[in-house]
Amino acid sequence: MTPEAFKNLNVAVIGAGYAGATTAYALHLLGAKVTVYEQAQEVKEVGAGIGLRPSTMEQFRKLGIFDDIDAVTSPSDYFEILTAQGQRIAMEEWPEKEAFNASTHFVHRGDFIDVLLGVLPADMVKLNHRLSKVIDNGATATAVFENGESVEADLIVGADGIRSQVRHHLFSDKAPVFAGEHAYRVVIPAADTFGLVDDGNLRMYMGRGTKIYMLPLLHRKEVSYDVTCLAADSTPAPAASKEHLLEVVEGFDERLVKITEGLDIDRVNLRAVYDIDPIETWHSDSVVLVGDAAHAMCHHQGQGANSAVLDAGALADSLREALSIPEALAQYQANRKPVTDVLQRESRHGWSDDEIKDVFPSQHAGQLGARS
Repeated sequence: MTPEAFKNLNVAVIGAGYAGATTAYALHLLGAKVTVYEQAQEVKEVGAGIGLRPSTMEQFRKLGIFDDIDAVTSPSDYFEILTAQGQRIAMEEWPEKEAFNASTHFVHRGDFIDVLLGVLPADMVKLNHRLSKVIDNGATATAVFENGESVEADLIVGADGIRSQVRHHLFSDKAPVFAGEHAYRVVIPAADTFGLVDDGNLRMYMGRGTKIYMLPLLHRKEVSYDVTCLAADSTPAPAASKEHLLEVVEGFDERLVKITEGLDIDRVNLRAVYDIDPIETWHSDSVVLVGDAAHAMCHHQGQGANSAVLDAGALADSLREALSIPEALAQYQANRKPVTDVLQRESRHGWSDDEIKDVFPSQHAGQLGARS
C-alpha cells in the first residue's frame, strides 16, 4: 500500500494489551489513523515476569523503541532445567542471539505494557469500551460497544485476548481449552531467593508434574516466581491456598520450599492455565486477529508475548508490501499461522523427563524459549 493509502486508512484495534499496543504503534508509524478500544477502565498487568526473545527485541528495534524496552529489562544468557532437587537436566544458551544481535531480555509485565502504551499518542487509547459485537461489512467492518458507541473502520484488529469476542463473532465459537494446570505467580525480592538466580538466568525445577520457574528481574532486584502444577479445577481464577501450594512444592530443593513458605499468599496471583485450539482462519477482508485472539497458547514454551509482538510486525509488513487490505491479511496469515500452529502444539507438551532432549528442540530453535 502507498503512503497516501495509509493516510486514508482508518484502523480500530480492539484491546490494549501487548498485541494491541504493539500493532497500534506499528500501524501508526505507517501513517494510518489508529484508535485502540480497551474494555477496562485502566490498563494494568499482573505482577510477573516474561522473557522477550532476540527476534522480539529486533522487532522493537525496527519500531524505534528498542532503547525504551531495554531500559526496563535485564538480559539473560541461559535457560537451565533442573530436577526438583537441583540436579541439572539441561542448560543451553538462548538461541537467536547472533542472528538478531540482541539478547533475551526479562521484563516485568507492568513495565512492559507501560512502555508500549507510553509510546502511543495520548488520545489513541479509549478506555471503557467493551465490545458487544463486530459486523463484517465486506470492505469495512463495524465494532459495537456496550456503552452504546459504534465505529466503522477500514480494518478492525482483534487483539482482545484468549476470550476474544472478535474471534467468537466471526471466526470460531469454540471455547478456550483448560490445560489441567494452575499457575501461581508472584514477584518477590531477589534477596529472598538464596542467590538461586543471581547470574540473571532463567531456571526451571521440575518434578511430579510441577514446574517452578525462577525468572530474575535484576534491574528491579526482584525475581518472578512461578509454580505451575497439575489441577482439576477449571475455574479461571480459583482461590489461592498457601497450604495447598506448600503441598505442591513438598520434596523440592529446601530453598524453594523456604521461598514458598515466605510468600504472602494475598500477593500471589493464581490462574487456571488455558489455551485455544488452532483455528482455520484469522481474517476476512476487513477484520484480522493478532496475539492470543488468534493463537492463545500455554505458557510452557514462553511464546505468548513474543508471538504477539511478531504478529504486529508481520501485519505491518504485509500491509506495507501488499496492494490491498485483503491481500495483506492473507499474506499475514500465511506468514504467521504455520509458526504459531507449531508453538501452540509444542506449548501443550509442557515438560517431562522423557520429553527433554535439550532446552530448545533443534527443529524449532529459532522459535521456542522464554517465559510468556
